[in-house]
Amino acid sequence: MQATATVLVYSDDANTREQVRLATGRRPAPDVPLVEFVECATPAAVLTELDRGGIDVCVLDGEAVPMGGMGVCRQIKDEIYNCPPVLLLIGRPQDAWLATWSRAEAAVTLPVEPVDFAGALASLLRRKALAGA
Repeated sequence: MQATATVLVYSDDANTREQVRLATGRRPAPDVPLVEFVECATPAAVLTELDRGGIDVCVLDGEAVPMGGMGVCRQIKDEIYNCPPVLLLIGRPQDAWLATWSRAEAAVTLPVEPVDFAGALASLLRRKALAGA
């Protein structure tokens, strides 16, 4: 198992980014690596960080302004080679079909519920580790 995993968190709302950090803690599950965060408040910053490399999972806020996480997800899935898996934060459970449209691997509702969020993030980190093995 790698020592740390880097999770990119995109939201224009600092409170949402904080909810993600608090729900994750140091590690979302005992069998996944410790997590380090890269926080982005703009779509341009997301693209810059992904171009830089080293991101294991992206957490994108579907309610972000001016460009929601669903649009960002669809864009990075088209433009980034070997795009990391995406966990999308959605406003309502009924928006899950939009998460599928955006090609996100997982989705959880806002506000962040720590147990659901940590479970979804840990699942993506496990899949990423298996794909890299």
